[in-house]
Amino acid sequence: MRHIGAQPAGSRQHFGPRHAYQYWRRPLAGAADTVVRVLREMNPPFRPVPGPAVRDLASRIRRLPPSCGPVRLVGVDGHAGSGKTTFAGQLAAALGGAPVLRLDDIATHDELFDWTGRLLDQVIEPLAQGRTAHYAPYDWRSRRFGTPRPLPPAPVVLVEGVGAGRRALRPRLALLLWMELPPAEAWARGRSRDGEEQREFWDAWAPAERRHFADDPSRPFADLLVRQREKGYEVLPGPAGTVGPDQPLTHGDGPPAVC
Repeated sequence: MRHIGAQPAGSRQHFGPRHAYQYWRRPLAGAADTVVRVLREMNPPFRPVPGPAVRDLASRIRRLPPSCGPVRLVGVDGHAGSGKTTFAGQLAAALGGAPVLRLDDIATHDELFDWTGRLLDQVIEPLAQGRTAHYAPYDWRSRRFGTPRPLPPAPVVLVEGVGAGRRALRPRLALLLWMELPPAEAWARGRSRDGEEQREFWDAWAPAERRHFADDPSRPFADLLVRQREKGYEVLPGPAGTVGPDQPLTHGDGPPAVC
């Protein structure tokens, strides 16, 4: 997990609410620590190259007018387990390393969804004024906020997480993307990914997410729907029917995913 600035493109070193019930990494010392460091340097993490659909989407985003001061703020929303983090990483890479704000850093144990004020005060308002934002990421292990991180007013900033398309944020978004995967399927994938150790978290999360979207839905306002395929992604017009300065987008990579 990095502690300086927003998450870089393609990074998966991220500790969020779904990890709150499992933390198994322990600090290594001495020679063992050196060996691990050398092995990591010899075997850097694999980062998929964005496909044509993601590259085309990035090109369109660059041509959108700024929506939050000088920033084109892009929301990546969807159910937990729908693939938001992976997709946002590929899109950020296609955008040349655009910063990604993970909403897991804004939420807390006591405020899984009631964090709008903190997001507006720490991030949105400074960016709207063309200033570098500073937000204090929540530490899900110690249950407290950490050292503030800078988030510069880059040409494009991605906001990734459940609730990125909430009504309080939509007026500041240049584009809202929704990961098109039904909740039951997304949650099942998340449970399978996270294992039995995090069953308690998922048992509490699913009804909380259901209540949030019942009160403040995002999908009806999505400009584009993103479907993960066997290879790459398919990007389709969303319910809001707005893509930007060009024609509606329908673009995919490879054959449909096998469910």
